[in-house]
Amino acid sequence: MSIKTEIRDVAAIRAACRRLNIDQPEEGTFKLFSGEATGVAVRLPDWTYPIVSDLATGELSFDNYNGDWGDQKELDTFLQAYAVEKARLEARKRGHTVTEQPLADGSVKLTIQVNGGAG
Repeated sequence: MSIKTEIRDVAAIRAACRRLNIDQPEEGTFKLFSGEATGVAVRLPDWTYPIVSDLATGELSFDNYNGDWGDQKELDTFLQAYAVEKARLEARKRGHTVTEQPLADGSVKLTIQVNGGAG
């Protein structure tokens, strides 16, 4: 199974940045090697250019020149943190409890306890 992560929630982006202890995102237009991108930008560790999310489309713009300008692992780590934080935010909005368990392979297992009965 594969999941395509769309980056559309600025609160989850902020939470992912806190989780990874990186600078908070900025909004605006940002220079990339191949031009400019407008949206919410995150500066990943040791990346030459930011990653920029267009919140309306969920599309992510970045230039890492096949890893020379930024390690793909840093992007993967950010995407995982975003997905975890987005799931946590959505579950909590619905009054559910979330527990998190890091797994040996680096992935994260989330368990969402649905609170309340049938409505």
